Amino acid sequence: MGNLDTVFASLREAQKRLALASRKEKDEGLRAVMKAINEDRQTILAANRKDVERARASGMKEALVDRLALNDKRINEIIDGIDVVVRQDDPIGRVLDGWTLPNGLFIEKITVPLGTAAIIYESRPNVTVDAFCLAYKAGCAILLRGSSAALESNRALVATIRRALSSVDRYPDAVALADSGSRDEVDEILTARGKVDVVIPRGGRDLIRRVVDNARVPVIETGEGNCHIYVEPSADFEAAVNIVENAKIQKPGACNAVETLLVHRDGAERFIPLVAQRLAGRVLLRCCDRSRAILEKAASLPANLTVEKATEEDWATEYLDYILAVKVVDSLDEAITHINQYGTRHSEAILTNDLASSTEFERRVDAACVYTNASIRFTDGGQFGFGAELGISTQKFHARGPMGLEALTTIKYRVRGTGQIRE
Repeated sequence: MGNLDTVFASLREAQKRLALASRKEKDEGLRAVMKAINEDRQTILAANRKDVERARASGMKEALVDRLALNDKRINEIIDGIDVVVRQDDPIGRVLDGWTLPNGLFIEKITVPLGTAAIIYESRPNVTVDAFCLAYKAGCAILLRGSSAALESNRALVATIRRALSSVDRYPDAVALADSGSRDEVDEILTARGKVDVVIPRGGRDLIRRVVDNARVPVIETGEGNCHIYVEPSADFEAAVNIVENAKIQKPGACNAVETLLVHRDGAERFIPLVAQRLAGRVLLRCCDRSRAILEKAASLPANLTVEKATEEDWATEYLDYILAVKVVDSLDEAITHINQYGTRHSEAILTNDLASSTEFERRVDAACVYTNASIRFTDGGQFGFGAELGISTQKFHARGPMGLEALTTIKYRVRGTGQIRE
């Protein structure tokens, strides 16, 4: 795309108009996009196959290839996600609060669009549509900068989105794709003060750190997911094994997959072999000395179970792969301390039937999402009922956890008077 100044200017002009659009107008645009994605399904899938073939040829891990790949089911999920956003209330123009001062001034706190956003993200092409539809409904223009791994998919999707918006005359210039693949392009986005109102990085540690370290525009920081599950002796072990399996296997390349399993010492000799039996042949276990000793003396473990010794580095690693670190802890306090030391403040879970333990865990664990007796794979905008998400924010500003429509709004104070002056 070369120099982005023209793109920035076009986005800002389109955003001024989109910010004033009614809910009806915005929903018409989104419905047109839903219809067009369905119509262009085969074109989009063909483009995605090129990306997948290129990714495999380059040696990309299969768990990450899965994040890149589209199919009919995932196309349907993308369309369904837009539909959920359409059915949500317009986030713009809501009166959050109102009061009258003693001098008669009437003040209202109302929601307005954040402005022009840029999202820099890695290989998941569904993010292209998710980010667009949330920004559009929130009255924001958006510049999409995906990775080179998903370049053909993103080009096809954005072409479909713009065609659909043009067909109903609903602000097609409010979305653009930066597709040169140049690192200079990212630097240009990060330093676009006065042209971009917010940058959102979505991806691994290196991408997020680069954006945070180099941005001269405000950043909503999403985070990597070094996530934990802690199992207490009082837990329902059958349910707990199912939860651990789901959190590791269902989508290991996702940021809300479990990376470390912590098990209380009083239940470790019963629970760890159960997990090992379930995950054998599918997941490599990186075990602490105590958990390795338990497995070495356990009876009837599968021959295809693979166990390695855990190192200090494993506790701080987001694998995004079929690998699970396992550690025995002596107490709830030790589990919480470990999580707060090594976790990335993303999603953490306790499996227990002890109300006091779950309450303490929820109170003390520093994370955007804290679970009791459920898989952490639910940390997702779609699963939370948002329809789509911009990412999972692990910071502590106005947006935290799965980011939906409200993450792209800010506030304005509307003050009405009858001629008051300040003495």
